[in-house]
Parts: sequence; C-alpha cells; structure tokens
Amino acid sequence: MAQRAVAETPVAQGMTRPARPVDLVHLTKQCLGDENLELEILRLFDTTLTTYFGRLKLASSFDDLAINLHSIKGSAAGVGAWGIVDIAKACEADLRAGRPLRAERIDDLGIAVEEVRVFVTRMLAGVDD
Repeated sequence: MAQRAVAETPVAQGMTRPARPVDLVHLTKQCLGDENLELEILRLFDTTLTTYFGRLKLASSFDDLAINLHSIKGSAAGVGAWGIVDIAKACEADLRAGRPLRAERIDDLGIAVEEVRVFVTRMLAGVDD
C-alpha cells in the first residue's frame, strides 16, 4: 500500500504531512508491511472512530469529553490520520485550559472524521485515488 505516491502539503515551518487523510507509509510501518493487517486495522479504526465520535457528540461532562477525545486521538495516531490527531489535540488543550469545546471545533473534527471514513471505505473497496 505505501508504495503509492503521496503528495505532501506544508503544515508548519518546514514540516509536511501527507495530503491523504491517512498516512499510508505510517500505516505500513505500523503493520510491518502486511497489507492484510493494514486492511483489518483500517476496518477496526473505522468502527472505533464512528463509535467514539458518536459518543463525543453526546458527551456533556468533562470526563466523557476527555475520554472520547483521547480515544479518537490515540486511534487516529495509530493509523496516521494526522488531521484528526491535530484537531483532537487542540480540543484536549481547550478542555485542559478550562475552555468549553466550541461547536465549530467539533464540526471541524466531524469533517475530518468523515473525510477519513470515506478514504478508508475506498481503501477497503480497493479503489485507488
């Protein structure tokens, strides 16, 4: 999977991140090059992401918000969904600083989640970009 060319986009001071919603090179390294394992991990990630984002939208307590954000961030980092990681980190920082989560930030996370889910669905169906 990782052999596909990946366009890069700048993020901050000389750093780059893959233009795709999931960093396939990172995923391949995590799965030691086993493409079947990569696909299974993507299936599990899609389920995990859907579950925890749904819980996040329903959460009202600090603890529930923190647990769901942390779970989203951790699972996204495991597969290389860096856009989700960045937004979840920012949300966690807001919570730790005592600031309420803004609806716009949750909407941004929702957009990133949907983008990743569409990408994962296409990967699992064998559709190349």
